[in-house]
Amino acid sequence: MCGNEALGEAAIQANCRYYFGYPITPQNELTAYMARRLPEVGGVFLQSESEVAAINMVYGAAAAGVRAMTSTSSPGMSLKQEGISYLAGAELPAVIVNIVRGGPGLGNIAPAQSDYFQATRGGGHGDYQTIVLAPSTVQEMVDLTYLAFDLADRYRNPVIILGDGLLGQMMEPVEIKSKIQNPKSKIQKPWALTGARGRSRHLIRSLYLGDKVLERHNQRLQERYKKISREEVRYQAVSLEDAEIVIVAYGTSARMSRAALVKAGKEGLKVGLLCPITLWPFPSDILAGIATRARAFLVVEMSAGQMIEDVRLAVEGRCPVHFYGRMGGEVPTIADILEEIRKV
Repeated sequence: MCGNEALGEAAIQANCRYYFGYPITPQNELTAYMARRLPEVGGVFLQSESEVAAINMVYGAAAAGVRAMTSTSSPGMSLKQEGISYLAGAELPAVIVNIVRGGPGLGNIAPAQSDYFQATRGGGHGDYQTIVLAPSTVQEMVDLTYLAFDLADRYRNPVIILGDGLLGQMMEPVEIKSKIQNPKSKIQKPWALTGARGRSRHLIRSLYLGDKVLERHNQRLQERYKKISREEVRYQAVSLEDAEIVIVAYGTSARMSRAALVKAGKEGLKVGLLCPITLWPFPSDILAGIATRARAFLVVEMSAGQMIEDVRLAVEGRCPVHFYGRMGGEVPTIADILEEIRKV
């Protein structure tokens, strides 16, 4: 399957029955797939009038306790930021997919990773965090979609799946496990708005007025983010045991880097790869440990350099951090990365 369609089927298998979205390339296959499949499983597909409308529809569905999702690409993700901040402030679980394209502005429809800052720094207003998952294969797009819904429910927090145009469009063999549950048997969410007959009413909001009320709410959210940072860091490590040079890359850049690493090994170069799966929480402690024994890091991104800031923060000057990036929808080639390894 192509990545976009595989992600859509995985969402359905994860019991997502509500999808709200607005068309934008290069994620339109996902929207089209959900339009066809959701009615087949008794779900609801709604093409909204805008990205702003779509994220607020997700807010409403999530408040009712169901699994809901929206997807878009970079300019559309910018329009959703206010709604994502509201979701975080109201402690609502939701999955938001960004299949990143080149920017800034309308840019183009080619793959990019230049939305890293937006995804990992909250993106909207206020002190909040979203869990950010970064697949590098079509199979990971499936597996991380299952995980995204589980984490969203576990922490009552939005989760972003950050792919790119290449992953969304490419086709690979994929295994999709059957996880469909009875849609009527919801995960227990005692906070959800289900009608207040026979119980005290629930209130879901992100507006907190009164002396220090909002500060206490923020403190509680920060404690949750600390727990996520402790318990939900995920990454892949390749040939790190005796690596002198460590590549740090995610998504499509990690695919290219993995191939370059093999070629470098044939030249006798000791190169490893650290591929973050959670961009937030970032595997900072892992990188700090590696920095005590590696000679140098090489960060590879499809951007002007954004994740490199998190790598530098983790390394804390223990060894040099080099960078290679392509912008505007261009993808680093295996030969390019190999040449950068030689330079380092």
